Amino acid sequence: MTGITIDGHTIEIVFSEAEIAARVAEIAHAVAGRDPERLLVVPVLKGSFIFAADLLRAMHGAGLSPEVDFMMLASYRAQTSSSGQVEVLRDIQTDVTERDVLLIDDILESGRTLAFAKDLLAARGARQVLTAVLLDKPGHRAAELDADFTGFECPDKFVVGYGMDMAHAFRELPFVGYVTNPK
Repeated sequence: MTGITIDGHTIEIVFSEAEIAARVAEIAHAVAGRDPERLLVVPVLKGSFIFAADLLRAMHGAGLSPEVDFMMLASYRAQTSSSGQVEVLRDIQTDVTERDVLLIDDILESGRTLAFAKDLLAARGARQVLTAVLLDKPGHRAAELDADFTGFECPDKFVVGYGMDMAHAFRELPFVGYVTNPK
């Protein structure tokens, strides 16, 4: 692992930009291999936006042409651990009836947020709701859920970068890492 310093914070890199790019391409081909029908991709904002953008471009390269809508859910707010309650801050506008839906999230930890979104879209009539996450922390599950597509198993650290933040900082980093000296 390699560390860098940004604004007085030392960040240890866990997954590099190159590792992430290679894994995103693999996930896109795996999604295409499922031969989805009328695919609607729903990134869960804010943390997944970079992963979702890269995955969507990779899906194009894998021969898919999905539609996209966005959902914003919250269980963290400015905290570093989940509150356990999921709030819909922004709902999708697209009808999901008889469509295949791919929910994209940055990290699967407790599973509450993704399970909530998956159940919500299934109840609205989606043909199937698949899930793709960049990172999986399986030791923290509170909901029975495994992602259909996973980038990496994540160490038991609070990670930042590649869309994920610490109190709204570090989303822009092209890698995933953890802060060794949080203030």
